[in-house]
Amino acid sequence: MSQPRRSPHDSYETETTDHQTETETILLKHVPLNPDSPSPLQKDAHLQFLVRNLIQGFPSRYISQDASQPWLLYWTLQSFSVMGVALDPNNKQKAIDTIMAWQHPDGGFGGGPGQAAHLLPTYAAVCALAIVGRPGPGGGWDQIDREKMYQVFMSLKQSDGAFLVAHHAEVDVRGTYCLLVTVHLLNMLTPELLEGVPASIMSCQTYEGGFSSASQPYFSPEPEGPPTLLDSPRPPLGEAHGGYTFCSLASWVMLQPYLALQKPSLQRPALNFKTLLRWLVQMQGSEIELGGFKGRIVGAHGRDDNHESSTAHQEDEGWDDIDESLWDRAALQRYILCAGQHPAGGLRDKPPKPADSYHTLYCLAGLSSAQHYVFLSSTRQDAIVRCWKTPPESTHEQLRQACFSHSLSWTEEEGTSRILGAQITGW
Repeated sequence: MSQPRRSPHDSYETETTDHQTETETILLKHVPLNPDSPSPLQKDAHLQFLVRNLIQGFPSRYISQDASQPWLLYWTLQSFSVMGVALDPNNKQKAIDTIMAWQHPDGGFGGGPGQAAHLLPTYAAVCALAIVGRPGPGGGWDQIDREKMYQVFMSLKQSDGAFLVAHHAEVDVRGTYCLLVTVHLLNMLTPELLEGVPASIMSCQTYEGGFSSASQPYFSPEPEGPPTLLDSPRPPLGEAHGGYTFCSLASWVMLQPYLALQKPSLQRPALNFKTLLRWLVQMQGSEIELGGFKGRIVGAHGRDDNHESSTAHQEDEGWDDIDESLWDRAALQRYILCAGQHPAGGLRDKPPKPADSYHTLYCLAGLSSAQHYVFLSSTRQDAIVRCWKTPPESTHEQLRQACFSHSLSWTEEEGTSRILGAQITGW
């Protein structure tokens, strides 16, 4: 196997170039002899890593994450889910009781018992409950105070459609994503809550194509009444970033049913998908970086099962898959399996870093995304709508039906799974 080419260098030494060179040197040691047969997923070792954290508790270095307790539990529980492992009833109940201890008396969830409500730990707590919770007494799901939570959400909403992540805190598009996921899960969607949100997300897209954390709104002074929000300028604040881009695009996908219900006469916000895709594909690492990502990408937006793909039904075992032009699914699997797995269990950002709960989940999720292709099925969506029992007469009910059917209509396309190397039983 020939040596991969080093990244281009302009001979100007900086801390960044030194770090890049060091990373490439380390990754070279993890290049498999046969690129098509990397080390298999060490599922048992990763499960032991997760069980150890859940049952024995996290190591002392996690003390700095005291305000992120819901995230630590969510990352752990969702990692189990991705690997198809369920908790026993006793540990489920312990998790439920722990989560409910984080609920703030005024609504929402904090990062720990007695901590202020915040959009990000609220998302993590609700997502964790979606995994282990159940309806009825002691199940957690019915003990969420939805009315107070909604009031908190509305109090965090800004006049330009953005949201503070907490009272007296900053605006951040990650908070918007966390809020949208939460209101979908808890059936708290209202036109009032979503008004202005799409335009706010659109304004965070930078000239590069990706998204920044927030934008700067401008208002025109009015002689009487509140100032009027201007459509322009609304410059994004900061550079494009993988995390912000994922949250923005995922939020945009969730908002499609709401946008579809708007009056045709209204000008709808729109993203620049051409520059977005260009930026996203540039985030995948080169051969010497083993194909890992500097950010996340989405290749299924806007496609349904009416779309005919010339390669979707090919029977060969190569990597001629439907979104090959956007990203290399084999390369991402190779990076995660070769460089992402820690020898002692758990997954990591890159060697020689230690494994942690965050990267364990998102490496597993990335591996699954690279192995399977999902898309929005109009056929499945129509079937869900036909099962709707109550006719959606009000705008609120129409929004609920549209968002619910949209969320449950994502499905895997048959014949497009591509698993690199040895397939793990139960994976």
